[in-house]
Amino acid sequence: MILASQSPRRIELMREAGYDVVVEPADIDETPLPDEGPRELVGRLAVSKAMAVAAQHGHEDELVVAADTIVTIDGEILGKPADADDACHMLRHLSGRTHQVMTGACVVRAGDAAEAGEAAARRFVEVTDVAFYPLIDEEIRRYVDSGEPLDKAGAYGIQGVGGRMLVKKIDGDYYNVVGLPIARLARLIDEMLNEAR
Repeated sequence: MILASQSPRRIELMREAGYDVVVEPADIDETPLPDEGPRELVGRLAVSKAMAVAAQHGHEDELVVAADTIVTIDGEILGKPADADDACHMLRHLSGRTHQVMTGACVVRAGDAAEAGEAAARRFVEVTDVAFYPLIDEEIRRYVDSGEPLDKAGAYGIQGVGGRMLVKKIDGDYYNVVGLPIARLARLIDEMLNEAR
C-alpha cells in the first residue's frame, strides 16, 4: 500500500492501524481554484494526490491512499503559518471561537486509475468542529515560542501542547484534527481490499 504523504502523523496512524505503507509524497499544485470552497478544495487535493502517485504505478494492483487537511473559519482557509507573527495572528483569529478541520481522503487502486481515471477513486471529506478557549497574547506568544505551531495548518497541533492548552472541546473525529480520520479511512481501505479477493 502506498501513502501519498510524508506527514509523520499520517504515517504513524497508518502503521498503528496495521497497514504496511510505502511513503511516496505527491507533488501537486495545491492552489485553490477560483470560487472553490474549503470542502471542495480538500476533496480535490486528496484525489489529485492519489491520482498523481497512482499514475507512477501504471497497471499495478497497488492501493494508493492520499489525504489533505485544512483549518477553516468563516470560509477562510488557514494554512501553515509563514512565520511566528503569522502564527500569532492565526491563533488570535481562532481565540474563543469554533472552527472546522476538514480532511479529504482518497483511496484508489493504481491499475483502476490507469483504466478509469478519477472515476475509480473512492473519496470522502471528514469535518470536525474545534472550539478554542479565549486566549491572551501572553499564552499565544508562549505557545508560538515553543515552535510547535510553525509547521501546522491553523498554527496548532491537537496532539501536542496545543491540544492540551488551547482546545476547549471538539465535536467529531479527534484523529481528523491530527490529520487523518483513520477509523473511517480503514473501513474504506478494507472494503476495497475485500473487493479484490
